[in-house]
Amino acid sequence: MSWSGRLFDMRDTLVRMVLLDLTGLCYLLFVPHSTSKPTTTQWILALLAFAVALAAHRRPVVNLVAQAALLAIAICLIDDFTINQVGASWALLEVTMRARRAQVIWLAAALLAVVDLTDSIGDPLRRVASGVVGLALEVGVPVLLGLVIRANRELSRQAVERALAEQRQHASESRAARADERSAIARELHDVVAHHVASMVLRVGVARHVLTDLDPRVDEVFDDVHGTGTAALAELRRLVAVLRNPDGVRGDAALTAIEPSALPAAIGASIDRARQAGVTVEAELDPAIGALDAVRGMAVLRLTQEALTNVAKHAGTSALAHLVVAVRDGSVHWEVTDNGHGGVPVGVPAGGGHGITGMRERVEVLGGRLEAGPTDTGWRVRTVLPAVAPAPVGAVPGEREAPAGTPAPEPA
Repeated sequence: MSWSGRLFDMRDTLVRMVLLDLTGLCYLLFVPHSTSKPTTTQWILALLAFAVALAAHRRPVVNLVAQAALLAIAICLIDDFTINQVGASWALLEVTMRARRAQVIWLAAALLAVVDLTDSIGDPLRRVASGVVGLALEVGVPVLLGLVIRANRELSRQAVERALAEQRQHASESRAARADERSAIARELHDVVAHHVASMVLRVGVARHVLTDLDPRVDEVFDDVHGTGTAALAELRRLVAVLRNPDGVRGDAALTAIEPSALPAAIGASIDRARQAGVTVEAELDPAIGALDAVRGMAVLRLTQEALTNVAKHAGTSALAHLVVAVRDGSVHWEVTDNGHGGVPVGVPAGGGHGITGMRERVEVLGGRLEAGPTDTGWRVRTVLPAVAPAPVGAVPGEREAPAGTPAPEPA
């Protein structure tokens, strides 16, 4: 805000009155007068005007009436009533800037005009005409300046309201777009993915009953495939329900959250699944991961699932994978290495597959950076998820988790 805008701010009336009083005091002390010095009556009327301006700075109408009365007295008693005249004109400016109704402004202007014209009573017609012209300075200028300030203030208020309305409209459009996107994703999940997964589970179930005298190892594989497919169907149904009814959950974070106490068991289940596929997994899990927040906990779980799947897919089922999840100073250090061939995994484009892209996006949303690349003996993927900063005072609960809940692409 500029200095002029701050000077006429509604909250700074006392500052304006102090500056006005100091200006009047300097006029009395330092400006040459027709007489050798201001008279006692002039000083009394000036000091009363100063005191009223300070005492009634929050009541512009009261200040105007008092200043007009002092001006009328000064016109009758002293020759130089400039102090009282300026005080009354400034009081009219305050009324014009702050009055809630236009009638108050015009009544105040009429009152001051009548008081000013009392100085011309009994004067020749030419001097009366000169006094009427003088009203342009004493009454017209304060009213005009006050109206300009009111107009600028109203324009500023309208601009702020328009900006807020545009923000609300943009937020509404964004919510509508997200709702449409969720509905589209829910339809695809239900009509395509869930249908095919259900078909696979059904076929495996039929195979288990039709094929008899199977090798126990084959039967164990069937059981695992059937159980994994059934669990996937349950998760798909839950995800479809969340997508179709987002009002029933706390924002987008519900899509990517897990109970902290369940994280070690969930990671253990992922490790067991990789081992059943033939991958040897060595895991170093910090017990502190059970106290992670829900969003980072889900990120660690999804990263682990995708990384171990990639090991089985690209390094081979006979590979050795080493998983490390540690919590240091609130930050989560996560790393998966394997002893594969050490190049870009087969089938992964030069720019990275969708799985790596999804992992990277999930990590970046949480403020981390994913590193993936070959080593001397195989392949390594690692990242550090920064510690969660304390919520600012006055923050809405759950507000910090919302960005982390933005649906990231699931591992390919």
